Formats: sequence, C-alpha cells, structure tokens
Amino acid sequence: MELNENKNLAKQLKSSLDQLIAKRSNWEEHWQETSDYFLTRKSDVNTERTKGDKRNIQVFDSSAIHSLELLSSSLHGMLTSSANRWFDLRFKEALVNEDDTAKEWLEDSTDKMYLAFARSNFQQEIFEAYHDLVCFGTACLYIEEDTDDIIRFSSRHIKEIYISEDAKGMVNCIYRRFKITAKAAVEKFGLENLSRSIQSIYKNAPFDDVELCHVVKPREMYNPKKKDKSNMPFMSAYFEYNEDHIISQGGFREFPYVVPRYLKASNEIYGRSPAMAALPDVKVLNKMVEIQLKAAAKQIDPPLLIPDDSMILPVRTAPGSLNFYRAGSRDRIEPLNIGANNPLGLNMEDQRRQSIARTFHVDQLMIQENRTMTATEVMQRNEEKMRILGPVMGRLQSELLQPLIIRVFSIMLRNNLFAQPPEILQGQEVDVEYVSPMALAQKGQELSSIMRGMEIFGSISQMTPVMDYIDDKGLVKEIIKVLGLPAKMIKSDAEVEEIKAERQAQQAEQAQMQQAMQEAQVAKDAAPMVQTLNDTTKQQ
Repeated sequence: MELNENKNLAKQLKSSLDQLIAKRSNWEEHWQETSDYFLTRKSDVNTERTKGDKRNIQVFDSSAIHSLELLSSSLHGMLTSSANRWFDLRFKEALVNEDDTAKEWLEDSTDKMYLAFARSNFQQEIFEAYHDLVCFGTACLYIEEDTDDIIRFSSRHIKEIYISEDAKGMVNCIYRRFKITAKAAVEKFGLENLSRSIQSIYKNAPFDDVELCHVVKPREMYNPKKKDKSNMPFMSAYFEYNEDHIISQGGFREFPYVVPRYLKASNEIYGRSPAMAALPDVKVLNKMVEIQLKAAAKQIDPPLLIPDDSMILPVRTAPGSLNFYRAGSRDRIEPLNIGANNPLGLNMEDQRRQSIARTFHVDQLMIQENRTMTATEVMQRNEEKMRILGPVMGRLQSELLQPLIIRVFSIMLRNNLFAQPPEILQGQEVDVEYVSPMALAQKGQELSSIMRGMEIFGSISQMTPVMDYIDDKGLVKEIIKVLGLPAKMIKSDAEVEEIKAERQAQQAEQAQMQQAMQEAQVAKDAAPMVQTLNDTTKQQ
C-alpha cells in the first residue's frame, strides 16, 4: 500500500515538474547566451559540457566579465560584508525594545548569529549567489542545518531550479533537478532507500552521476500543534525523475531556499539582470574586437601581391629569406593594402565598453583616480554610489536578506543556541533592521537634514528660543539610529538617568558650597564694619 502511494506521489511530483520545465524553456536560451559572455564557468544551462573544458573561446573582450565581477563584489561589500555588521535584530513591539534586559538578550543573540555566519561557508556561497543574480537575474541559496557548523549554505546553479510564486509574488515552491555521484547519493540517503538502478550504478561505477529531484512546497493539510516532519508548513521530498521512486520525505518549518530576483516584471516569475540589458552591446563589442584583430593581423602580416610570370616559386616570407625573380623583370612582391582605419575601430570599441560599464554602474561605483578629493568628498561620493543601487536593495532585502536571517535565527533558536530569553519576550516577534553600508547610505540624507536643521537653529537661537523645541533624548536616539551605532557603545536609559541624577546632585552640592562660601565672605567683609559700629557705640 505504501509502495503504491509513493509511486503515485512520485508521478504527481514529476507531472508538476514537467509543467514547470515547459514554462521555463524560453528562459534557458537567454541564460545560456548571457553566461557565454558574462559568466563562462557556468555556461552549461542547456548545453552539456565536459567538466574542466575551455568555456571562453568565443569571448574576445573581457569587459563584460570584469563589469559583472565588479557589480557582484560591490553588492557583496555593501550588503553582506564580513568586515561590517549588516543587520541587527529588534522586536516589533516598540515598548519591548526599550527594555534593557530585552536589548541585552537581543544583542547577545545577534552576536551569536554573526559567529555562526563566520564559522559557516556563508561568505563564499553568498558571493556566488551575487554572480548568478547579476548574470541570470535569479539566484538560489539553500540553507540547511549542519551538525558541525550549525548552518550550511549552498548556491545552486540556475539550470537546476524550477520555481513558482504565491499570491503575494514570493517564491514558495521549488523543484530542484540536480546530479550527484552515486557514492554521494548513498552517503546522503542510504543504499536501501534508492532504486535498484542507482544501487546497480553504485556497485559498478560509484563515481558516475545520477539524477535526483528535490521538491519543497507548502503543505496543504497539516496539524500545526504536532511537531513531526509530516506536520510542518512545508513538505520536502527527494525522488528519482526517471524511476518514479520516492527516496525520502520530510518537512521544513521555514522555506529553506532563498530565491532573490534582481529585477522582475509583474507577469514573469524569473528575474532579469544587467547582463541581459548589456547583452547586445557585448555581442557587438566581441564582433568588433574579432574583426579588429583580423585587420591587425593583415596589417602586421599582410597578403602579398605576386606576379604570376616573374617570380620563381615558392615565395619565402621568413626573416632573411631570399626570393628569386627572372632577370630583366621589373615586377616585385608587394603587400596588399587593406585600408584599415584603426583609430575609428578603437573608438567604436571604447564606446561599447563605456555603454557596458554604465549598464553595470561601473562609472558610479568607481571613484576616479585622477581627481584630488577631500575626505568629505569621498564620503559623499560613497553615499552617492550606494544610493544608486537603492531600488535594487529593496527587493534584495525582502527576497534575500530577510528570509535568510529569519531562517538562520529560527534554526539557532530551535537548537537552544541562544541564552534563555527573559519572560518579557514570551510571544514577541523579532524583526530585522539593516545596518549595512548600503542601508546606512540610504539614511545619509536624513542625517544631513538633521545636521542642517541644527545649524539653522543654532544661528537663530540668539533671536528666538528655538532650542526649547528640541528633545535632547529624541535627537540623540535618532542620530544613533541613522548612523547604526552598535548597542555596546550606547548607555541604557537607566544609566543615563543615573548619570543625570549624579550630575544634578553634584551641581546642587557645588551650589550649596558656593553659597556657603559667599555667605562666609560676606560675613568676613561685614566683620570690620560691625566692629567699627560697636566701637562707636561704646565711645558715645
């Protein structure tokens, strides 16, 4: 009975996968073409290639590859850099965020998450995902629990994934069709759970590839009160596409795949990328360079014009060679002038390179080296270049960073890797606040407005009491929020109130001492006068 159910489930999953394969077919040629020119190491979307073969034979100019590398590196450095904090946690309830014990627990949990990210393979895999995002417009990052490193990330090739969206436009269903060696399949699932065909391959050729499928999609019916894998919000199943065989079934509490899109049309599921926009220029540039190289070769080693009746063949073109002609003949061997205009060709190539660079924002991301800039100008320039990618950041925050952070937080919370939370946090929801360089650059205008306002208030404070309208506490907290200063360097409200009370007590004590000294001085100054009055009274 169970065997038949698994058979039917495998056929149902295969049928759904076939529908997604048909819907994705139009994209595959586009992805193949962009990878041929921009990301050659992944140029095997719909073309079977041998591992280790040369894949940049048709590339005559590397400007496109360099531009993609630069934008990918910029996104990595401005969104998820290992050198800077790029997210903080806070509670959705504003009053809870003011509680000192809640803030301490949240800060400690955030530090442990950063440590888990550092110990995992996050940095190399997210960098790979940025390359896919800029080249294909769609990337895929798989987040799973790991017994040794807590969490483990895996960036998946675009050719493996088939996705669908929910009513809100978020990816909530994925079919991943991939190949691994028979040996790896046995190590992951166990020999007894695989079909007979794979078992046979494992016994005869364990290093041959076998094709498997992994599907994760929302579960239509489940009991949320139960905690077993069959009652989790997302169902998970591994099956063999060619054998209609279910290998294993399970579930996830959160969607384990993060699928960001760079840009996306409302009527499409897969994203579009800068590489797709720059593809016409790149193809034209490659053809220009190819033709220019041929023209240069003809100029350096030109075709020869040889009289048919005067020269004694063969014609020798090696250095120091001797060519003989008949006595009395005036004919000579002459090069064929092709009339190439090299400056024109080079100028046209540079125009295409500049167009490609603008598509990838290279002209804004790179600071010109021939300019003498002050430190303030450099800071302003950095803020400007980060604001250029601001529209893209909004989609990446909702489709990449937020689900990624929530997934990691949930895994660590379930495994009791955080400190025991205080009672005030029971039932509270955690939210994400982004403090990456790009996120802070978006707030740069807000900080400039604050500083400009303070300058104006300071200049007119002599004429009108404008400072009475400024809440000192609110001003400081807003600046801290805009700058993204870490909580460790900020004192709590209780500590600030205690410092204020001590300062006021010291000021009151100093005022009393000063008043006592003034009274003593007055008494001292009045003593001679009193003595004089007494002497005068006695004489009378």
